[in-house]
Amino acid sequence: MDRLERDAPFPAEMQGRWTDVEDSNSVLIVEGSEIICFGEKIAYDYKLIDTIDGALTVSLKINDRTADDTFQRANITELVITPEGDLHAYNVKFASQFARTVS
Repeated sequence: MDRLERDAPFPAEMQGRWTDVEDSNSVLIVEGSEIICFGEKIAYDYKLIDTIDGALTVSLKINDRTADDTFQRANITELVITPEGDLHAYNVKFASQFARTVS
């Protein structure tokens, strides 16, 4: 598992514009080290990147452990791209699958 600071870009496989497969009005954008989901930029301090059984996983983290529970409930905390190219985003309260938006 690699730890990357806030300014390090997300993996190339995750970069781009993605649309929720169940709600075409919900968009997730990964651009460099920024992630915008449901119209909100996610504020995080660092990310952990790992590959498990061919799935690329990025976990978003904050340095303030006392605020971790609130962060976990209010933001996307995990991104997973499957070997098939499906992107899943989730936290402790929800999960969504996204498909790459074709321009």
